[in-house]
Amino acid sequence: MTFAASRPPGLQKYDLHCHSTASDGMLPPADVVARAHANGVTTLALTDHDGLSGLPEAQAAADALGVSLVPGTEISVEWNDYSVHIVGLRIDPKNPAIVAGLDGIRIGRATRAERIAAELEKVGFKGILARTMTYVGNPELVSRAHFARALVDMGACREVKQVFDRYLTPGKPGFVAHPWPSLAEALGWIRAAGGVAVIAHPGRYRMSNRELGKLFEAFRELGGEAIEVASGSHTPEQVAHFGRQARHYAFMGSQGSDFHAPGESYVDLGGGLPLPEGVVPVWNNW
Repeated sequence: MTFAASRPPGLQKYDLHCHSTASDGMLPPADVVARAHANGVTTLALTDHDGLSGLPEAQAAADALGVSLVPGTEISVEWNDYSVHIVGLRIDPKNPAIVAGLDGIRIGRATRAERIAAELEKVGFKGILARTMTYVGNPELVSRAHFARALVDMGACREVKQVFDRYLTPGKPGFVAHPWPSLAEALGWIRAAGGVAVIAHPGRYRMSNRELGKLFEAFRELGGEAIEVASGSHTPEQVAHFGRQARHYAFMGSQGSDFHAPGESYVDLGGGLPLPEGVVPVWNNW
């Protein structure tokens, strides 16, 4: 396998993980593409959570601006009682298997939103569901991030991250467990759609190195091909560490900002660190 530079200066700039109002981002798909283009991104993957509805608008904007759009999605899965996110890149958005699988997840998300609202009502946040829905661009996909923005607006916390820490993670008043699909199911959908499966932001999972190793092994055995080495949420030390992990497990490396909104995300579109030397980029043979 040949190696390519992670980000050829002046030629290409890849951001393979971002979100729009089709899931829990704050900008419409066309605006995400325009912002990425203004930041110098030439290859962009729109990877909205558990859905594909933003891709047609994004594709039209990408065509107009000369941006190469990679069809993608970010699938929430459950593995060994952990919630893990798997990005699918270069998928066929019309493939019946992935369309049906993602449809099923979104139905579950709607029910979860009602349960989260009920739990938050118990601790004094009256009318929280109605307030949350004002932040939702896609009624089929209400996420914890939407609740977090509503709670910031209500004065519960100063910023979204604080809301997650105080209300929306396991053991907190607004957390509601949800039966996500298995790792095997998600990878099956991505493969059926002709895509490449990537473990998103591995540095964000509250796992020991041993547990992460088990996840990487299970992912590889199921046909997973890449991990997100350079995530917008990764520190320089984590980028270096997951670069070594990618080489150890023979994974390709992906990079992405995980952009959701200006001023809210870890980095802007096209931001963050490049892949370390010696990591095979996920786009190597595109």
